[in-house]
Amino acid sequence: MAEIKLILLDFDGTLVDTRDANAYAYIKTLSEVGIAISKEEYLEKYFGVRCMEFLRMVGVADSAEIDRLRRRKVELYPNYFDNVRLNTALWQWCKMMRSMGAKVWIVSTGHIDNIRNVMRYLRLDNEVDGIISGDDVSRPKPYPDCFIKAMQIEGVSPEETIIFEDSHVGIAAAKSSGAAYVRITDF
Repeated sequence: MAEIKLILLDFDGTLVDTRDANAYAYIKTLSEVGIAISKEEYLEKYFGVRCMEFLRMVGVADSAEIDRLRRRKVELYPNYFDNVRLNTALWQWCKMMRSMGAKVWIVSTGHIDNIRNVMRYLRLDNEVDGIISGDDVSRPKPYPDCFIKAMQIEGVSPEETIIFEDSHVGIAAAKSSGAAYVRITDF
């Protein structure tokens, strides 16, 4: 087995439990335009779906309105950060591996502003070697593009990489990348 040189972490649901914070921010945002959605509905049907796709799925069709609502959600999101929870066991392992020379990246379909805001809140903003967000690749998960991009930037092979994921689309992308992966089911 090759030495692990790169650790790629999905963000929402893997490194950080952001389900409730995302749900509450979206519920508030959508309520402002007359769209009612419950926390349970959001978590069951939409958690992990890219923002623009999610807004289209709930009936927002206009591109300008989608962008406005996305920005509003980003603005409201920090109000619910008392609901986020770090996967402490995974993070401690990553810190140990980083101290031994491995690189640690966040690779998420989430929006970069949301990721950075949560990272700042958890005081992790200077603790990773890079972030690839949904804005950085043209094809999101289940395509492996985001993982392959991080490997290329760091100059490592799939055999030197391990990916941590929680979603079906993330696992599909991890498999397609050729790297080893671990499915996070709860923390």
